[in-house]
Amino acid sequence: MVTPPRSQQERPNTYIVQNLSQQEIQRLQFQDQMATAVLGGVLPEQEEPVRFRSVLDVACGTGGWLIELAKAYPTVPRLVGIDISKRMLDAATVEAEAQQVQARVTFRVMDALSRLDWPDNSFDLANLRFAASFLRAWEWPHVLRELQRVVRQGGVIRVTESDFPEQSSSPTLLQLFRFLIQAYDMAGKSFRPQATGVSDDLAGLLEQQEVQNVQTCIYRAEVHAGTTQGQLFVEDMKYLFRTHLPFLQKWTRIPDDYENLYEQMLRELERPDFAVTSQVVTAWGRKA
Repeated sequence: MVTPPRSQQERPNTYIVQNLSQQEIQRLQFQDQMATAVLGGVLPEQEEPVRFRSVLDVACGTGGWLIELAKAYPTVPRLVGIDISKRMLDAATVEAEAQQVQARVTFRVMDALSRLDWPDNSFDLANLRFAASFLRAWEWPHVLRELQRVVRQGGVIRVTESDFPEQSSSPTLLQLFRFLIQAYDMAGKSFRPQATGVSDDLAGLLEQQEVQNVQTCIYRAEVHAGTTQGQLFVEDMKYLFRTHLPFLQKWTRIPDDYENLYEQMLRELERPDFAVTSQVVTAWGRKA
């Protein structure tokens, strides 16, 4: 069930894709599936995840991570996802019902950049995944302070980010990602203009907020043609460099032959020897 905002209109947001389309919703669903597969599960680094009795997923998008968590750990009774977009959460609700986890999974329209609508010490785990898509570099401290506020003493604050690919059999894919890296930097969404412009800073950001016992896991994601992950990646890229085009046009200079580059990338992704390598980083710690 989605709890609507006070106003019928969606609030302005800082997400990369301003005009949310069905293509972007589908892309986020592909991304969720691929990321969980790459990491080997929803909470691969956590010991005894069943100890978490209440979980908050901030900027949950289409709800993929939270729904998979509900399926993997059916004894966890309370799972809450928030996102600024009701349209995202409508898609999440449909999927939760399809996966028959709607009794334990709820979604609320809420702005992660504002004060969260819960009292202190409300959750055992707060999760934030791929937040660079909507956070500017200077907004991270506020969001992490709010996560720490709503987590109980001894609870876990967990953040995950993906690097941009730096190795691939597709040179055109890497060229297009360089435009995206430039746009992230110009829009203030990274801490430095490189593929690891956010992920390198996750542990330090948590430590700055006095999160205790901060640890980091780095997952090397190798995606190949002919695999399930490979097909998910291809579908993700087909949509990404369409839905993100207005963002690229706003924040960096793209070449006049962008459309030709896009078509060339698609051809390279369909080759039987296609491969791409990147990293996904998870950092987490406990509230003192």
